[in-house]
Order: sequence, then structure tokens, then C-alpha cells
Amino acid sequence: MAAALAAQGLDWIVPEWPAPSRVHALSTTRNGAAGHAIDFAASAPRVASGRELLRHFVPTEPVWLRQVHGAAIADLDAAYGGFAADGSVTRTPGTVCAVLTADCLPVLLADRDSRVVAAAHAGWRGLAAGVIEAAVAELSIDPASVLAWLGPAIGPCVFEVGSEVVAAFCDPDPGAAECFVPSTKMSMNMNTNMSADMKWHADLYALARRKLARAGVSAVYGGDRCTLSESEFFHSYRRDGAGASGRMATMIWLGSQ
Repeated sequence: MAAALAAQGLDWIVPEWPAPSRVHALSTTRNGAAGHAIDFAASAPRVASGRELLRHFVPTEPVWLRQVHGAAIADLDAAYGGFAADGSVTRTPGTVCAVLTADCLPVLLADRDSRVVAAAHAGWRGLAAGVIEAAVAELSIDPASVLAWLGPAIGPCVFEVGSEVVAAFCDPDPGAAECFVPSTKMSMNMNTNMSADMKWHADLYALARRKLARAGVSAVYGGDRCTLSESEFFHSYRRDGAGASGRMATMIWLGSQ
């Protein structure tokens, strides 16, 4: 599969995690023929072309969600009617769960016995709303048997947020404060209103690991890339802007064997 992808000009990342052989997953990058065209509203024909290229390397057309930075999870084994959802789950071989990101965190879930898989789109709003907890619950298995992989997202050194983001996590979970550090720029300004105007660096990966741990998932992998800083590999909404940034697709599915 890797050779075929490279020959077709599609660059990808394969998760490094101890998932069973029946579990298949990949995450595209910005490189290759489809790198700019998985989801790019400025050029609908390129979107269609990129997705058609991607379709050759997955068993069926990925189920693209209407992502809204929420916590709803679509059960793809039922009839998915295009309602707003930021994650999906399936137990059916060949059905492809997919999320699109360009700084937000893609999270893949699988169980050790190859019964079910899920994908979630977890920006800070979705994380705060509980999309990870909802995805784990939708698996309907013992969380101790769940494996999680954290795909490419914006890194903590460059993800600057306001106090409202800190409050969204720390008000319900004071321990989440360890996932935030004051911005150097703001800490140097002693006249800053600390309650309203202070900026922080948020660690999406640490927040996700904390959410997974609280949901009972301890086997967590990935979480070591930065979409904003690694411009040669990844799209970034914050770096490139709404009109110029493409999207990466992160997908997971069960094979027949």
C-alpha cells in the first residue's frame, strides 16, 4: 500500500501504535497530488479530484462529516443523514471513519479485539464539549481495551489562547491547569489585566490525554507533531488563513480479516 500511495503522489502518515492487523488507519499530509485538495473550499473541482484519488486506497468512500466543533458522534452502522457531528464510529468492515483537520486534533480509537473503531475531530471547543468522552462511550466496550492515537495538531509552543479557553477546561477540571502556560509575550507586560487579557499556550495533546485518562483510556500514542511549525508537511489554519489552508484527512477502518 505504501508503494502504491507514493506512486500516485499521495503522502500519508501511518499511526505507530499496537493496533491489531485488522485495524487500518492513515493521515494525509499537505504533500503529493492530493495534498492541497482533500478539502479546500476555494476549488471544488480540486476537492473532488483529491478525494477521488484518496478513494483508491480505502475500501469504500470515507464518510465525511459536517464538523461543527461539537461533541456529537455519528454511528455509521445506522443511517447517517449528514447531521452535524465531530466523530464517527463503526463495527462494519470496510466502512471508513474520517475527520478533516488543519490545526485541530484528529483522534483515532480502536479496541484490542478489532471489534470497533472511531475517529474524532477535537479542537479546543470539541475537547471542552466532551467529544473524546463521547467517542469512547460510543464504542460501548471496556475503556481499558481501547487504543488511542493522536494525529498531527497545533503544538503547545505556538497555540496561543485567551483566558476563556483556560476557563472552559479548568472550571470543570482544575487539574487541567497543568496543560496551560502563560505566554512569554504577555508575562513580560506587567500591566496586563490577568483575568481578561492574558494569553496562554495550550497543549491540545496534554488536554486530550487527560480527557482520555478520565474516560478510562490509558494506551495513548502519537501526539508529537506541530501542524503550524511543520509547514513542509502540514496545512495550518492559523498559519495559512481561512482562504488558503487545505485540510488533512485522518481515517480508520476495519479490514475483513
